[in-house]
Amino acid sequence: MIADELLSIEPQELQFPFELKKQISCSLQLRNKSDNYVAFKVKTTNPKKYCVRPNTGVVLPRLSCDVIVTMQAQKEMPLDMQCKDKFLLQSVITSPGATAKDITPEMFNKEAGHAVEECKLRVVYVAPAGPPSPVREESEEGSSPRASVSDNGNFSTSEQSAVSRSNVQRPQPEDNSPEAKALISKLTEEKNSAVQQNRQLQKELELLRHHSSRSRGGIPFIYTILVALVGIILGYLMKRT
Repeated sequence: MIADELLSIEPQELQFPFELKKQISCSLQLRNKSDNYVAFKVKTTNPKKYCVRPNTGVVLPRLSCDVIVTMQAQKEMPLDMQCKDKFLLQSVITSPGATAKDITPEMFNKEAGHAVEECKLRVVYVAPAGPPSPVREESEEGSSPRASVSDNGNFSTSEQSAVSRSNVQRPQPEDNSPEAKALISKLTEEKNSAVQQNRQLQKELELLRHHSSRSRGGIPFIYTILVALVGIILGYLMKRT
C-alpha cells in the first residue's frame, strides 16, 4: 500500500533504459505536502546493484528534494527484460530545523511507536530507443505503397510489379541549365574530333600498308637485274679470253 500523506513521489516506478556495460541513472522527486519537516530513507532489495544519493535526508515544508538512483553496469541481459528488484521509501515527521545528520535508524522503527509512512517502488527495464524510421513518400492518393519482404528476404511478385510500374511512371528529371548545355556541346565537339582523328589514322595506315607491299615486291626484280648484268659481264670476259 502506498501512503503519500507526507510526501508525494514522482514517478511511482524506477525506469532504467537498459544497456549492457553502462551505468544508468533515474531520478525521483519527493515533495513535502505537509507543514512539517519530513525525514526520509530509501532502501532496496539489491543494495550492491544500486547507488542511491541521498539515501536519507530531510524535506522542508512544502518543498521538494531529488533523489538519484544509479544502477551499476550489468554484464548480462536480463531474461525477458524483467526485474524483480524493489525499493522502499520510508518517511516520518521530524523536529523543526532537523537536518540529515539528525536522522537515526530508530526514527523509522514502527515497533517503537513511530508513525512511518512507506511507499514501495518497483524497477522497470526499458529497451533503448532504436534509430528513427525513414520518412515515407506519400503517393498521389495520400498514402505510399509499402513493399514487404517475404521470409526468404525477396519481394513478392505483385510488389515487384508495383515497384516496376512506379519506376516507369516516374519521369526522369531533365537538366536544361546553361552549364549542362555547355558541357554537352563540349563533349560533342570532343567526340567529333576523336572520330576525325580516327579516320585520318586509318587513311595513313592504309598508305603505309600500300608502300610496304610495293617495297616487298621490288626486291626480287632488282635482284634479277643484277644477276643478268653479272652474267653478261662474265660472258663478255669469257669471249675475250
